[in-house]
Amino acid sequence: MVDLTNVDLTNKGPMALNGLTASEASAKLESGEITSEALTRDCLDRIAARDGEVHAWDYIDPDYALEQARALDAETRRGPLHGVPVGIKDIFDTKDMPTGHGFPPYQGKRFGMDSNCVARLRDAGMVIMGKTVTTEFACPKPRQTLNPHDPTRTPGVSSSGSAASVADYMVPLANGTQTGGSVIGPAANCGVYGYKASLDGIDRGNFRHCKKSIDTIGLFARSMADLVLLRQVQTGAAAATADESPRIAFLRAPNWSEAEPPMQAAVERVAEILADAGAVVRDFDLPQVFTDIIPDAAMINAWEAAVMLEEEIRDNYDSFNDHNRERMEWVKTLGEDDYLNAGKAMDNARAEMDKVFDDYDLVLSPSLPGEAPVGLTETRTATFARLWTQMYTPSVNFPLFEGPEGLPICFQLVGKRGTDDTLLANAKWADDRLRAVLGDVPVKL
Repeated sequence: MVDLTNVDLTNKGPMALNGLTASEASAKLESGEITSEALTRDCLDRIAARDGEVHAWDYIDPDYALEQARALDAETRRGPLHGVPVGIKDIFDTKDMPTGHGFPPYQGKRFGMDSNCVARLRDAGMVIMGKTVTTEFACPKPRQTLNPHDPTRTPGVSSSGSAASVADYMVPLANGTQTGGSVIGPAANCGVYGYKASLDGIDRGNFRHCKKSIDTIGLFARSMADLVLLRQVQTGAAAATADESPRIAFLRAPNWSEAEPPMQAAVERVAEILADAGAVVRDFDLPQVFTDIIPDAAMINAWEAAVMLEEEIRDNYDSFNDHNRERMEWVKTLGEDDYLNAGKAMDNARAEMDKVFDDYDLVLSPSLPGEAPVGLTETRTATFARLWTQMYTPSVNFPLFEGPEGLPICFQLVGKRGTDDTLLANAKWADDRLRAVLGDVPVKL
């Protein structure tokens, strides 16, 4: 018999304060009802009970996490997420922890600095809980993290540890990166809210090994309100106002046929509910230019990876996994003109995408073809996510449905590049109206 309770992870380990969303925890911390130490301890208890199965963490020091929490409890609150734990993808530097990049020569290596995005969270008084598993330099070849709902299925790549840790109630919040679909994909596979920023929508300073024209930072949470709050703390931005009658492009072609029937049903239901709530929803097909640029994006990714990893390639070539070595060999067949021409093609496509958003406020599409597939490798390409990374458009994953195998079925809303706060406001508007109609979520399809 198929287990249809997989989406509910609350019965798979200790559940106490770690079950709070970040917004709920924030209110209780501010009122003095709970302490950061107690919240952090319950998160650590969950990690101790579950990470032997999920493998979401590459580095965790429980004593140091509690030391941070106790120190924060003794301080005046610095902001709304003061005392709330957050997981950091192990591609970002943390001045007091190692940064392994999923790369054997770097295991245990400390670089003695914070990436800017980490520094902002630390300055806001958050508990830097530890380092979540990343694939090797965020490539699409998985490592050890398993899907917390079903360990026989993929959690996605490369922000797998961040998505799994939030989904499994180990931490309320985490960050990640996306080059193809590595925020939206893991969020969808694991069933959490995920937000991928515009290219520079979150400060990428001191993000070593960043592919400058494509690597993008994102955030994970268990509620839309938490995503909005973490975005505000991360960037200092004020909350935006939602559009009460957003214009939504329901994206079908050219990839609609790749979405499985439950996914198609979920997205169609979303379109219907939002239209009833006042949105103007129209079917939309992507022009051919956005299919033509797929090879250009691959070329840019490979070229910039070879540039950013020049020292590692020189000194530790044999330590790379086979995917990265194959990409490095391919780059040797390219010239700088190939890279520059690919960049021009992408710039032209982004200008065309800006025109799309002259007529629409949001694009609605699947996040993945369907439920997380069986197998520990990510067998599907980021069909429904990579374009938004390439176009620098922010996107949000919604975990409101459950498929026939008991795994999450997720969709996404996408906004115009550079309008991250408006996108999140519109996403909150949509989430509120969807939940009002759907009732208890996730809804089984």
